[in-house]
Amino acid sequence: MSEKPWHKFYPEWVPRSIEYPEVPLDQLLKNSAEKHPNATAIIFEGYKMTYKELDEAVDRLATALQDLGVEKGDKVAIFLPNCPQFVIAYYAILRVGGVVTAVNPLYTERELEYQLNNAEAIGIVTLDLLYEKVARVRDRTGLKFVIVTRLKDYLPKAKAILGTLLRKIPTAKVEPAPGVYFLKDLLKKYPPEPKPVEINPKEDLACLQYTGGTTGVPKGAMLTHYNLVSNAVAAAYWLNAEEAREVHVGVLPLFHIYGMTTVMNSPIYKAGATILIPRFNAKKILEAIHKYRATVFCGVPTLYAMLLDYPELRKYDLTSIKFCISGAAPLPPEVQRRFMDITGGVLVEGYGLTEASPVTHANPLDRTMKTVKIGSIGVPWPDTDAKIVDVETGTKELPPGEVGELVVKGPQVMKGYWKMPEETAQALRDGWLYTGDIAKMDEDGYFYIVDRKKDLIKYKGYSVYPRELEDVLYEHPAVKLCAVVGKPDPTVGEIPKAFVVLKEGYEPSDELKEELLKFVSERVAPYKRIRELEFRKELPLSAAGKVLRRVLREEERKKAQEAGEGQGG
Repeated sequence: MSEKPWHKFYPEWVPRSIEYPEVPLDQLLKNSAEKHPNATAIIFEGYKMTYKELDEAVDRLATALQDLGVEKGDKVAIFLPNCPQFVIAYYAILRVGGVVTAVNPLYTERELEYQLNNAEAIGIVTLDLLYEKVARVRDRTGLKFVIVTRLKDYLPKAKAILGTLLRKIPTAKVEPAPGVYFLKDLLKKYPPEPKPVEINPKEDLACLQYTGGTTGVPKGAMLTHYNLVSNAVAAAYWLNAEEAREVHVGVLPLFHIYGMTTVMNSPIYKAGATILIPRFNAKKILEAIHKYRATVFCGVPTLYAMLLDYPELRKYDLTSIKFCISGAAPLPPEVQRRFMDITGGVLVEGYGLTEASPVTHANPLDRTMKTVKIGSIGVPWPDTDAKIVDVETGTKELPPGEVGELVVKGPQVMKGYWKMPEETAQALRDGWLYTGDIAKMDEDGYFYIVDRKKDLIKYKGYSVYPRELEDVLYEHPAVKLCAVVGKPDPTVGEIPKAFVVLKEGYEPSDELKEELLKFVSERVAPYKRIRELEFRKELPLSAAGKVLRRVLREEERKKAQEAGEGQGG
């Protein structure tokens, strides 16, 4: 790759270009199991699993899947929270040449049915607690088999027995039915001897990863083995991961591409340990960091903010944390500073999207913070190119400082969208992925997300970027979470409206509302001022912890519609 302005800011341990192994993704696990058989791969509620045990479980399930008729190219869904069974199922599907489609465990039946049918899934691995949902949609899908597992199957014995006695571990009864199997039984029944399958890493799909449907119907991004391997390897380089030494906090959901790469595939490449945490629980996360001396913590801003807000935060020693990358949403500078003060580690902002496996940019993990630019998503990763183009045509490259659409290119960029040729042609042009994000680049080659193309607020013809207003709100000591959206207005087009969740110790009041509005208006141009502010107990969050502005925008649009109809009547 030719010299780019950002290369000179790379940490000394990051090469400009990497030779990525052209191997199937599951080979990363095989390699680590051969080199470090006794190293811990997974920690789950006190239960530990070594690389040798994990690889053997994968082989056993792979043999079972082949017996159930899974062939190369077949799609198999995983409908599980973070638990050892997710990792076993994921790598077993890949080992038989299958394609994983991971489903959000919070999905409704309608959403589950859509993804299973769209992906053409022939089987699914799920939890007993989620089985009912699967059973109700099964007849309307192409599912030939369902594999069920229980959380307690991978708990330390004493904990599992006690949990069962005290009914602390949630379980659900699964009635025997044709084509329904228990994971535990399959692992006992089948030997670890799957038939080898020929994989072409650059061509063959590993995952059909669905984007959240923020632009209407969810789209399946076709990610190859090579896409995911290259991103896992690049992440390990960027995080300066030492082989068989790192302990990762695994609270990001594995069914989400950010968690899949940073807390599963990349740690496995370097034989690291991952502490799997099924859902956000501040106490559990802090205890896990403290107890297992976690070293790497990839997360999202809301996650770091909620941990900082935990009343007993100071009880825990978090100084083992070395490196953290925050993605999926803008990282408020205040959250970044406080988290670094408490851990002594480096927390920087990065950027990615499902279509790029996901990471394309991050700030250098520089303890001196000299090469970290606050508010920036950082610089492109090795072998990744990026530029800013005009929004109108997407063909004109813009100079540093000018705002336009961010486009990227690299080994992690998807093949296209599954069964969506038009959308693929829109997103991929001449090898460049059009991200839909509005951004700018500075003279040094650092990039800044200004906002999502579709989140832009048009006030009297002016462009107002919600992110800028949210960053200002986060500077106020009362604000825990916030989101700004455009509220339809017949006179000016849209007005900026803020939704705010307060920190403990603050109560909603008219005085505080006025204070916050004044706080923002003193710091921005008059046309950008927040015109309305509403206090909420919580905000709608995606599975990855991103505030869903579209949900709030939709609420406001409906209200405006109803008000219009009411006036007309």
